[in-house]
Amino acid sequence: MGDVAAFRMQYRAEHIGPRYSGWLHFATTSVVSLAAIAFAISRVHAPHAWELAMVPVFFIVANLGEYFGHRGPMHHRRRGLALIFERHTLQHHHFYTHDRMAAESPRDFQMVLFPPIMLVFFLGGLATPLGLLVGFLGTPNLGWLFAATAVSYFLSYEWLHWSYHQPESSWVGRLWLVRRLRRHHTIHHDLRRMTTVNFNITFPIADTLFGTSARD
Repeated sequence: MGDVAAFRMQYRAEHIGPRYSGWLHFATTSVVSLAAIAFAISRVHAPHAWELAMVPVFFIVANLGEYFGHRGPMHHRRRGLALIFERHTLQHHHFYTHDRMAAESPRDFQMVLFPPIMLVFFLGGLATPLGLLVGFLGTPNLGWLFAATAVSYFLSYEWLHWSYHQPESSWVGRLWLVRRLRRHHTIHHDLRRMTTVNFNITFPIADTLFGTSARD
């Protein structure tokens, strides 16, 4: 407990500026993502049933991406991706441990939500080019549906991850789905097990498929 408190104090002093607003960070992520989702959906015209049927496939692809990204560079140092490893393994996992999961104030949201630059990278560097590729190989509707699904998954990741790190007594912490998924994520936050189990942060689909889901 003392180590976590000391780490949090030092991290706040070194990395969270005095003008940082956790609620503004949360709102920015939410509004920009929702706007991108709405725009992508607005570009879908008279979709065929088979095109809509691809949305669950895109969802599974996103779940696998979350899994391998978390199991790989977020927990193992890779050339060119050291900042991701440092922020996640060396900072996030020491700021929030399995017995100290809750943020103490909105300023602690900084250590849960992705930095705004990551939102720009995700929208401009991943969702857009991949959506264009899917649209080129398939149909324009597929491209827009892929983009809408990818950004929706990103936002669900941010919202769910944020909710796991709220006090269990809060209104969001008492929600049935959050309680179930938070347990899965809390086990992953045990420093002794973080590189071996529970890599899905949203829904443990890939964890189940690859045998890395732990319940206790």
